[in-house]
Parts: sequence; C-alpha cells; structure tokens
Amino acid sequence: MELTVIVPTFNEGPNVAELLRRLGASLDGRDFEVLFVDDSTDDTPDIIRVVSGTVDFPVRLIRRDAPVAGLGGAVLEGLRAADSRWCLVMDGDLQHPPEDIPRMLDRAAVGDVDIVVASRYVAGGTAGGLANATRTAVSRASTALTKSMFPRKLHGCTDPMTGFFLVDRDALDLDALRPRGFKILLEILARRQLRIGEVPFAFATRYAGESKATFTQGIRFLTQLAMLRFGRMSAFALVGGIGAIANLVIMWGLIRLGMDYIPAAIIASEVTIIGNFLLLEYLVFSDMRADSGRMRTRFIKSFAFNNVEAIIRIPVLAVLVQGAHIPSVLAAAITLVAAFVVRFIYHALWVYAPKRIAAAAAAPAVAQPSGRTLES
Repeated sequence: MELTVIVPTFNEGPNVAELLRRLGASLDGRDFEVLFVDDSTDDTPDIIRVVSGTVDFPVRLIRRDAPVAGLGGAVLEGLRAADSRWCLVMDGDLQHPPEDIPRMLDRAAVGDVDIVVASRYVAGGTAGGLANATRTAVSRASTALTKSMFPRKLHGCTDPMTGFFLVDRDALDLDALRPRGFKILLEILARRQLRIGEVPFAFATRYAGESKATFTQGIRFLTQLAMLRFGRMSAFALVGGIGAIANLVIMWGLIRLGMDYIPAAIIASEVTIIGNFLLLEYLVFSDMRADSGRMRTRFIKSFAFNNVEAIIRIPVLAVLVQGAHIPSVLAAAITLVAAFVVRFIYHALWVYAPKRIAAAAAAPAVAQPSGRTLES
C-alpha cells in the first residue's frame, strides 16, 4: 500500500463524509487507506462506520476506550497500526485540505527527505483559518519560541506546530516518542534529526464543529516544550513555578484581608499542594502513571511529603521574617525555591516509581490493546 492517511478525531462526526469524499477525489488512482483513531464522546465512531461503507477505498477505525496522551497519542497509535511506510497525518476538521496531499507525495517521491511538512508560513502558505488575530499571534509566537529552542533539528522547518505532514515511518523511533496533547510534529522533529521538506498550504476554516484549542492545551504545549528541551525536571520547575506564584498570591491576599502571615502561609500551602499534584499527574508524570500504582496512593504520598516539607519550611519562614527581618512574602519565595530540588527527587523516585518492574520480569510480556479495533 502506498499511503496511510491517519486522522485523529474527537467529536468530528459532521466532517467525516466530506473528508472521505475529498480524500477519495484527491487520491483517485493511488493505493491508500484511511485510518481514523477516535477518542470521541459522541456518535463520531458510528458515523465513521456508516460512511466507510459508501467509499471504494479501505477505511479503518481504532476506537480508544482509554485515550492516552491526547491527539499526539492517537497519532502515535495510528503510526503503529498503519499498513504503509508513508503516513499522512491530518486533522478531521478539513482545515488541512486533502487536495494538497498529492503535492506532498510528489515532494516525498524526490527521495531526499524523511518528512514533508505542509506549512502555513512558507512562501505561498496562509494561516487564514485561525479564528482571530489573537490565535494568529499566539501561533506565530509559539513557532518562534519553538524554533529558538531547537535551532538545529528544526532548521528548514517554518511550521513545526502544524498537524499536517507526511512522514516515512521507517525514519522514526516510535518507542522514543512521548506525545503530550496536540503538537505531535514537534515531538517527532525534536526526538531525531530528520531530513525535512516543505510545501505551502492554505490553512482553511473549519468545515463543521468547534476548535479544540484551550488554555489547558497551551499549558500542555509549554510542558512538552520544556521536557523536550530541558528534561522532566524543567517541566517540574514550570509546574512548581505556577504553584509558587499561586501560593504567594493566595498568601498575599489573605494577609491583605487581615490574616496573620503564618496561617495565611499554611492555607496557601495546602491549596497549592493539591493543585500542584493534579498538574504533576496530568502534565509532568503522565507517562509514568500507568506503572506507578493507584492515583489515591500517589496523592497520599505527595500530600504527606509536601505537608512534612511545609511543617519544616514554615518555621524556617518564621525565622527569616522574625530573625532576619525579611518581608514575609519574599521569605516565603526563598523557602519555596529551596524546597524545589528535594520535591522533584522525591516525586520522581518515590511517588511515580514504577510498581510493575518485578511482575514484568517474572512473566512474559503480553501486548494490551488500548481499545477496540474495527475494520471496514
């Protein structure tokens, strides 16, 4: 088979029929399949099953009952399941025009690239489908930040944030990929030096449905960027920084309301301990959760340790305020910075330590599917 078109979907039912119609027209005469990897909470899988019976090319559906790593995880699962060496990744909302795929295949056929990126920012491309000026500015800024952090691996790529690309699966180390959220191309390019080609494309408006971009996805992107460039500790620092700012803001607000700085510091610590744990769960250590026991156990370990740390830190805070005459909020900031390294070591080596290593060594490995796989 010449090509597998991988389409990660989340509640994209109204787009399915038009997408398959345009794919069939654009790739007429070529040997290809379409592979939907679906995380939807609506009837999108049922629509895919029905519409797939109306086209004359293979359509497969992987329905993920327990989605892992968002859109990027869906793409990775599609790459593993593809029947073709060359895989085309695109969104299901038709902002990535199927009519551009033949040009991407022609570029790959030259034989000098491992990946062909459809770029909004190369000459001839446009980003008109972004919702507004703010989205455009955020996209441009994110691209500039990303390229500045990976100047060598992203050299020759003007749009590392796009979700529209053609890749030679044989050039990838799929086991090394650690996708988080939307930006799977960044993950692919940052993990291994690839030969990159580009073709321009016009980013279209959505055919139907609503954008999935959210503030949470923005935080996931920053976490992914930090981990790719600097490792897990930097992502831990990002979360810790967010928690520290929240801690200081809460403490400052309570003091302004007339509370003494000690109880204010205690309340601020308890709130941010819980908030930080949730961010660590779903951002920094999300890839380690499956092997590190139950969430309740991790929470107890994290909560207990952070409270012990607070019991030690808050008296130190009092010494800094009363003995060294340092302003209370500044003293709190100093103690939070000092606790950072110890927190990271504890969480990495104890809270999220794998629990299944011994069991895995004692028994042969058995592949476990993440959901039902259906073929049309």
